[in-house]
Amino acid sequence: MQKIVPPNPLIVAIGGVSRSGKTFLAEALQLRIGNSVVVHQDEFIPAEDKLPVINGHINWEIPEAIDWSGFMNAISKAISSGKSVIAEGLMVFQNPELNKLFHKAIFINLSRETFAERKQTDLRWGKEPDWYINHIWDSYLIYGQVPASVKDVLLLDGETDFDTGHILNFLMKPSTHRLRISGKHGYNLF
Repeated sequence: MQKIVPPNPLIVAIGGVSRSGKTFLAEALQLRIGNSVVVHQDEFIPAEDKLPVINGHINWEIPEAIDWSGFMNAISKAISSGKSVIAEGLMVFQNPELNKLFHKAIFINLSRETFAERKQTDLRWGKEPDWYINHIWDSYLIYGQVPASVKDVLLLDGETDFDTGHILNFLMKPSTHRLRISGKHGYNLF
């Protein structure tokens, strides 16, 4: 498998509802993009006693369930080291400051029916109650969408196989902004 090497570090965001294929796609792209790293939003959560609760269940589906500073610092560190970054997560587009960093964005659409079917068979954290699966979908509609301020967005269908050739072509097209490494978080846009 031949890797592509962007002329400058590329910062890509991948968003979509739970079980849409974000992690799968991020890891597949990392195999194809030389000198790249994947930053998973799910790895940046506050201490358990600081997590919000809904009906006695940890509420992973709202922005307060993300350690935004840690997430941004991990992305900044990767950028500062000269690596391309693939950031993925349900709420990857929820931080306006972070959105300014993304050269390209990928959003994976999934029907509510397919989401519910996949989520009911996802037993990584045990069987989720139906009310919580509905809550995940409702939170995704509020916090998981791509804001209009994010440009260069590729929409994908999460119910079909991903065409990595098409995706890589999209990623290699020139973006609408450039990144300079410096500043408070290690970056400035100009």
